[in-house]
Amino acid sequence: MTTARDRVVHGWEHGFSSAETPLVATLAGGYRCLIGTRDWLYARGMLKSRRLSRPVVAVGNLTVGGTGKTPAVMAAVETLIELGHRPAVVSRGYGRRTDGVRIVADTAAIRVEPEDAGDEPFLLARRLPGVPVIVGANRADAAAIAIDRFDATVIVLDDGFQHRTLAKDLEIVMARAHGPWGNGRLLPAGPLREPLDALARAHLVIATGARHADDTEEVAAAVARYAPGVPVLPAAHVATECWDARRMAPMPLEALRNARVLAFAGIGTPSGFARTLADAGADVADLVAFGDHHWYGAREIAVLAERAQAFGAEALVTTEKDWVRLLGRAVPPVPLWVVSVRLELLDGAAVWREAFTRACSSA
Repeated sequence: MTTARDRVVHGWEHGFSSAETPLVATLAGGYRCLIGTRDWLYARGMLKSRRLSRPVVAVGNLTVGGTGKTPAVMAAVETLIELGHRPAVVSRGYGRRTDGVRIVADTAAIRVEPEDAGDEPFLLARRLPGVPVIVGANRADAAAIAIDRFDATVIVLDDGFQHRTLAKDLEIVMARAHGPWGNGRLLPAGPLREPLDALARAHLVIATGARHADDTEEVAAAVARYAPGVPVLPAAHVATECWDARRMAPMPLEALRNARVLAFAGIGTPSGFARTLADAGADVADLVAFGDHHWYGAREIAVLAERAQAFGAEALVTTEKDWVRLLGRAVPPVPLWVVSVRLELLDGAAVWREAFTRACSSA
């Protein structure tokens, strides 16, 4: 059955029906006016970006979901640690059931449950032990806690490209290597959160889902037009770990090779996860896609298990971010494997590292 989400995503990629086009065009026009007014106010100094006492690195994108921001935040934090910094992650905490500023993790442990943190901040806290992770709609207040309480020397903003209230020293924009801008239109007529000329604010653009080092043509063309001179680095998401969630036991990645699995994911681009599994050698019998940030119920888990059995799959497989949204739910009667991924630059590692060095030394 086609859902409203399916129709919207199809419209973003291939165009809307004649009946839907006038409505979405009108809404997109209103959204464009709001974005244009905001940019006009910033350009004339009527709105100002606040500068913190520490450097700020932002990882974000121009489109709705599906570009791999979370692995990029992890990679940014790891690079900063290698350079001798004490980074802290600040995120809005999309989808959490709490308000205000919350410390998801301090330098010792994770302090809240996934529902109170949001799935991505909880995952970041789990994957970055010892790194403070703080959520809050007011990023300045959250960053102040990171600096005052944890003596963070660099703030990393998760999904921070559209957040203009803070001045940023390094803007990293994530984009899909293929079909990066969908139909090229603004929300809700297309997937763009800002016009493509916003690329001019970027310092680095990462093209994810690239197959090889030169697989960046679509992204590079837009960057050459709107942000000439900004480096475009090709990257892929590579499976790094696998474990059996029912037993919480690690598994070798080789277990995926030739294994018939049923994959499911509630992320921006579920098909990208299926491609990562295929690259790891798995036989993906079927892919069940849910909405981004979807929190699973026991009945959905049971239906997925039944579907896996019907397809003759030996296991269900999902992403680590989806597993966060499964914690505490009913355990399926079939094996459930969880796969972690990392961002792997196919070229430009020195450019990436130099961007962080320059941003932190000039701030």
